[in-house]
Amino acid sequence: MLITFKSKAAAEILMYKEHAKRILDLLGKNPDQGVITPPEMPNAIALLETQIAESRAHSAAEELQRDIAAHHGDDHDDHDHEPAQVVSFASRAYPLLEMLRAAEREQQPVVWGV
Repeated sequence: MLITFKSKAAAEILMYKEHAKRILDLLGKNPDQGVITPPEMPNAIALLETQIAESRAHSAAEELQRDIAAHHGDDHDDHDHEPAQVVSFASRAYPLLEMLRAAEREQQPVVWGV
């Protein structure tokens, strides 16, 4: 199922509900329907920025470990390896963060499920 985030300050953002739920849970919002009002935006933006930064830090460490394991296996032989195909939390959350920033500048709400 898809969730469409809307604001007069930015283009619509479509996101799978399972991915949006993690973001909305962080913000204390119902994934089925809701609104982030302009007074709530500074806190929402700060929370998302923090989570994105943490996600990037953990992701880099995990990618390094996967790379070492794939590239230098147990036999210490050099192996070709495939690039990671993971879409990180940071990549998924960034468009909504940009929408929140634009909505805050224009003092417009962000809504979904309406």
